[in-house]
Parts: sequence; C-alpha cells; structure tokens
Amino acid sequence: MTDSERKKVDVEMRLFATRNFVRPSECRNLEQIRFYVKELCLKIEEYEGRFHYVPRFAYSLLAQYNSRQNAMINLDFRKTYC
Repeated sequence: MTDSERKKVDVEMRLFATRNFVRPSECRNLEQIRFYVKELCLKIEEYEGRFHYVPRFAYSLLAQYNSRQNAMINLDFRKTYC
C-alpha cells in the first residue's frame, strides 16, 4: 500500500468516526460506549479485510472508549458496593 493510499484510508476512517461517533469524554452511559466499541471493532475488521491496513487513529479511539468504559464501570461499582 502506498503512502497516498494510506492517507486516503486515514481520512476515510476519521470522517467515519467524526460523522458517527461522539467523543469518548461526551459519552454518558455504558450502553452508548458499548455500542461505539462494537461499531468501531466492526469497522477495524472491515479495514483489515479490505485494505490489510488499519489507521492508528482507530486503535487510539478504541482505547479511549475502553478507558472511558472502565472508568464508568469502576464508578458504578464503587456506588453499589462501597
């Protein structure tokens, strides 16, 4: 894959994320985050199959959603059991 093709895929992924997802910091409930994580994982699989390349941005965004999800789970756990 050439550099220009990689840049095109990067731009495509960023546009997809911008149009379809809210920032992880703006997520207010676990179901919303779980939905975004699932959709992002499906998109990553699609890119791996189509292009044999996934932009780092996608993995970074997935890590941010997972971090936000873990923080929310931890907060809920503390409210329930502490």
